[in-house]
Amino acid sequence: MATKKLYKSRKNKMICGVCGGIGEYFRIDPTIIRLIWAVLALCFGSGVVAYIIAALIIPDIPDGTTIVED
Repeated sequence: MATKKLYKSRKNKMICGVCGGIGEYFRIDPTIIRLIWAVLALCFGSGVVAYIIAALIIPDIPDGTTIVED
């Protein structure tokens, strides 16, 4: 059984692929993640800092790796 890993998305990418990768990991629409992130950024300011940190920490998906959906 393969372990589930969080990667930045290549196909659901707007800026760095962070929200797309989180959406793929949790199997929800990345637009919902983007909206939540925008609300955090506008209301609290922490969304921008969190996005930058996530973009630096979350790895790119390795070449040849595919996301397996059950």
